[in-house]
Amino acid sequence: MSDIPPISQLKGRPLGRVLIKMGKLTRDKVQQALALQKESKTAVPLGQVLINLGFITEKDLNLAQAFQLGMPYINISGIDIPDTVISQITAQIAMTYKILPVDFDSQTKKLTIAIASADNFRATDDLRTLLGYNVEAMITDADSLEKGLARYYSGQTESINELIGELTDDEYLAEFAGRGESIDLSELRNLADSNPVKKLLNLVLLQAIRDKASDIHFEPFEKEFKMRYRVDGVLYEMVPPPHHIAVAISSRIKVMANLDIAERRLPQDGRIPLVVQNHPVDLRVSVLPTIFGESVVLRVLDRTQVQLDIDRLGMRSDEQETFRKLINRPNGIVIVTGPTGSGKTTTLYSALNELNSIESKLITTEDPVEYDIDGIIQCQIRPDVGLTFARCLRSILRQDPDIVLVGEIRDLETAKIAVEASLTGHLVFTTLHTNDAPSSIARLVDLGMEPFLVTATIEGIVGQRLVRKICENCKTEFQPTEEMLLELELTPAKIAGKQFFYGKGCDYCNNTGYRGRMAIFEIMVLDDEIRESIMNHESTNILREKSLRKGMRSLRDSGILAIFDGSTTIDEVVKETIVEEG
Repeated sequence: MSDIPPISQLKGRPLGRVLIKMGKLTRDKVQQALALQKESKTAVPLGQVLINLGFITEKDLNLAQAFQLGMPYINISGIDIPDTVISQITAQIAMTYKILPVDFDSQTKKLTIAIASADNFRATDDLRTLLGYNVEAMITDADSLEKGLARYYSGQTESINELIGELTDDEYLAEFAGRGESIDLSELRNLADSNPVKKLLNLVLLQAIRDKASDIHFEPFEKEFKMRYRVDGVLYEMVPPPHHIAVAISSRIKVMANLDIAERRLPQDGRIPLVVQNHPVDLRVSVLPTIFGESVVLRVLDRTQVQLDIDRLGMRSDEQETFRKLINRPNGIVIVTGPTGSGKTTTLYSALNELNSIESKLITTEDPVEYDIDGIIQCQIRPDVGLTFARCLRSILRQDPDIVLVGEIRDLETAKIAVEASLTGHLVFTTLHTNDAPSSIARLVDLGMEPFLVTATIEGIVGQRLVRKICENCKTEFQPTEEMLLELELTPAKIAGKQFFYGKGCDYCNNTGYRGRMAIFEIMVLDDEIRESIMNHESTNILREKSLRKGMRSLRDSGILAIFDGSTTIDEVVKETIVEEG
């Protein structure tokens, strides 16, 4: 590659010009490709046209696109990279991001990396966040990079245990044991910049994202510091690091989230955007001061893990039909209810995604905005500056929307404006925190809503829970005991011919027997009889009985059907639906 002109002559130039300068094409061939591209009815990129004609290879195109961005070329097969440079990046980061460190200046904190694809430029942003270095990317060919990764990092996969050992032996970090609040700002910065701390935190983050964790917890106690993460709704504890690095971990996370590392008395919230293996991942950071230091929780929002599609929510065909009828009403309020983390947002977003068309204007007001969808206008609630749900919703109604999503009805003011929106011809989606669908009515009345407004506006209420799915890899049939069946009030007649399964536990599911989660639903549609019951102030139990009589399937019954399908276990359904039957 010695015949490549200086990068200043290639940066920002048209692709054809770059390839000519590289000696890969002639002007005639570029003109031929441009003419063919113009004739094509579909918008095929020029690079692809050139490959289809056999004028260039994928490798040529990759290099040309990198040169367009101003990335210099490096031939890594002919150099020896010092251990001091290789040690700046853990094997897990190198393998995850497909990068190789080639140079490091400890004075300026400048790390030079080699990447094989111009599309991987986002890795530089992530490395700046994860490592705190000034990162510069150079382009190399894919074969050389793979050989370099194998040469420098094979068999080097670091475990959390090894890194914790490294932290325990670190003399600088040990000096902060028992220091508590007496750490000044410059020391906090040094702690946040400590290499062992960065390595451990990065490994924990990447492992949690790989294991599809929803939350990562860093919790200081009097004599220990715990790290836990939540997978499929259950918390698992990792090997605890030494107690004295709690301040270093919280400071490092604050630096990554652009929070104030000097403020240790007040709660703080922030976010860390990453792109892991070409997947955008948002880490929502919450820092809470406790009596033993700062408790930090990271909520992992992996956009690729969520399928915003009604067909993939797990509803049965009759439930899908009922739900689609509700969300296609011209106006009214549709409520999705359930505890925190029961998938309410995913259900509502799936509905919005289906209704998102050029003919409709959709606006949401949320705290926080969890998923961004093209074509939907989304407004982030900011109570600290007075931007509440109610205030935001008032302004939204002046924006001429067709469909409005209100993240949550928390007070009477928000409820009243949602009602007003529905009465003026808008379809309103929202969430409530109640145990099941029928009890949402009592909750709204408790907030101060008049029963006649409830009956005039609410079209339907969807109650939901998430239950863990049996791991398909170790799924095993078994015969449940009489006690297990009694917990679900199942008689021998009801289970005749039915099969029951559980997960034995394997490497694929981390020996839990479960892998992934599914939703179970109950959908209460308000008809004239139910509305009359609400006007007559009838109890939640009577509303539930009438709804069941009219064909509503309870959460418990939905769970039992999921058990009969072999999707989940008796234990999961008992755990998630016991409240409703009480």
